[in-house]
Amino acid sequence: MLEAKDIYKSYKGLEVLKGTNLTIKTSEIVSITGKSGSGKSTLLNILGTLDAADSGTVTIDGQAIHELSDNQLAQFRNETIGFVFQFHHLLPEFTAIENVCIPAYIKKENKATVIKKAKELLDYLGLSERLKHKPSQLSGGEQQRVAVARALINSPKIIFADEPSGNLDYGSSEELHQLIFKLRDDFQQSFVIVTHNLELAQMSDRSLDLIDGILRENGQA
Repeated sequence: MLEAKDIYKSYKGLEVLKGTNLTIKTSEIVSITGKSGSGKSTLLNILGTLDAADSGTVTIDGQAIHELSDNQLAQFRNETIGFVFQFHHLLPEFTAIENVCIPAYIKKENKATVIKKAKELLDYLGLSERLKHKPSQLSGGEQQRVAVARALINSPKIIFADEPSGNLDYGSSEELHQLIFKLRDDFQQSFVIVTHNLELAQMSDRSLDLIDGILRENGQA
């Protein structure tokens, strides 16, 4: 599903990623841990095509990212990749269902079809009574589930999550962790999760640690 080879990235002369390699299988959940400032989010942004490496290649679902023009990359990202962040980034002026529909409208999908799918996703996520609520009217856990529905609306092949439960209380975090595994089982999507939550890391199919710019299996020196 994803293959990253020899990823290097520097900022202002500081080498953050030093030849990082990663392979993700279809329906695999991989967690990436590491100290603050180790480059986890930088790596996630490169894998998710939001940033470019100084050198190295990223291939997702058989497509080499560097071969795409900016417009092609934007379309590929919209149709193939989903994102869930620590801060949900919902648009405050829109309702839950409107927020979920936005990526599909960008894809120019049929409006009636999009609304139907958004309702189905929100119902699947236990939010059928919150369709018309704006973010300020939702709990933190509910807002994050709306963000998850938004990430799913275009049926992405792979989902990148950056500290998805980092802004939630313990109960909401537990619910989100269980949801990630249910999504994988129900929709066969791959997940790459940057997290400080060791419980989530241990639940994953693989847990990797970013140390000195290189990914290592957790527990390896």
